[in-house]
Amino acid sequence: MEGILKIIFSKKVIVPFFVIVVAIFIYVVIHKIIKRTLINRTRNLRVGERRQKTIAGLIDNVAKYFIAIIALMMILDTYGVDTKSLIASLGILSLVAGLALQDILKDVIAGVGIIFEDQFDIGDVVTIGDFKGTVIGVGIKSTRLKAYTGEVLIIANRNIDRVINHTLQDNISIVDVDVSYASDIDYVRTVLEEVCNNFNNDYNLSTPATICGVEKLGESGISIRLIFGTNYDNKYDYERKFKERIKKTFDQKGVEIPFPQIVVHKVGERDGK
Repeated sequence: MEGILKIIFSKKVIVPFFVIVVAIFIYVVIHKIIKRTLINRTRNLRVGERRQKTIAGLIDNVAKYFIAIIALMMILDTYGVDTKSLIASLGILSLVAGLALQDILKDVIAGVGIIFEDQFDIGDVVTIGDFKGTVIGVGIKSTRLKAYTGEVLIIANRNIDRVINHTLQDNISIVDVDVSYASDIDYVRTVLEEVCNNFNNDYNLSTPATICGVEKLGESGISIRLIFGTNYDNKYDYERKFKERIKKTFDQKGVEIPFPQIVVHKVGERDGK
């Protein structure tokens, strides 16, 4: 029993435990300081909430790795490892380490570039390669995207070479509406103008809903194009509501929406039999 107590209360057990606890405490404190200080300063600079979260996440990552390295060096020193010689030997091994860690260094540099070039922030919807999703994390090594269906893509920052940011600017929604050839175009335009005016009054749009004109003369009807602008968060919801309102108004005003029809002839009908 006495031997067990000596082991438990020995320097090689207590010191590492103490170092880990202190490291965690320091990280928690720094995390809160970074969050509060950064948010206050970025607010003064009129930086958006998404940008605040992105920058805070990057700085938080750097602080976490730095504290972990310092804690590890202190623990190694407790076990008799000459950390000074170890640090000095890093100079000799710098070439080897540089070759081994060159991908990580590329990730870090690319991550910093993403932040300062304002390519995207947490909460933005982007397309990287063939994957489209919401940015849920930007670290010094990798970026995480989450698709609307739930899949999460984790991609190394160095591999992000082409990004389409869908939320950087307001989006233009395009809605094509088909009406039958028998419809009076002027009357249809009047009905659609009423729909657009009501929609503009009910929703805050960056670009008001307007009629562009006849877009296509199709096989079964005439296609009329309408557009309006909004931010990406509301884009698809507003498109669905706009189409629903058009359908209800057409029903009330007697405007016919065409549909493909098949004419079936009886055998011999063409020959008059």
